[in-house]
Amino acid sequence: MKDLPYELELIRSRRKTVSMQVKRPAGSPGRGPVIIVRAPLRMSNADIEKFIESHRKWIEKQAARISQPCDLLTEEEIRELTLQAKKVIPERVAYYAGIAGVTYGRITVRHQRTRWGSCSSKGDLSFNCLLMLAPAEVLDSVVVHELCHRKHMDHSPAFYAEVERVFPGYRLHHGWLKENGDRLLASLPL
Repeated sequence: MKDLPYELELIRSRRKTVSMQVKRPAGSPGRGPVIIVRAPLRMSNADIEKFIESHRKWIEKQAARISQPCDLLTEEEIRELTLQAKKVIPERVAYYAGIAGVTYGRITVRHQRTRWGSCSSKGDLSFNCLLMLAPAEVLDSVVVHELCHRKHMDHSPAFYAEVERVFPGYRLHHGWLKENGDRLLASLPL
């Protein structure tokens, strides 16, 4: 990667397509953004470099956005967000579970640095309290995403079709998290 002053993390797997994200490094406030490239096992280094180079302007835009300083939340603010989430999120889960036609187990709320939500094989759901700082539709998109894992424990086309059925416009609101989520996550103290 020519002339881009960012750390590169290459992850090869059995995937069919290449993807990229620019993230703020966890736990190292002095380091610059990290470019994470997920590529197929057989994709050549030259093709990966071409892919990165073809997205140079996008990389620079994302790096500039996440490099802006953000205010850290206090412990009290995190507690308040958690209490608020424990009131709001179960109501949203119950509402969308009815539309999706699924059941669920326990709901927990945490303040995580890497996840917005998760669904266990037993149906237990976990959500990030920082969702309370996002628009309501974004919170709902995460709730629906996790509930749809009750039908599909993967990210297959069938899974996303179910998500769109339950929550039309999901991709638009999920896009908000892709654009703004790193700044929210960076507001958590180390």
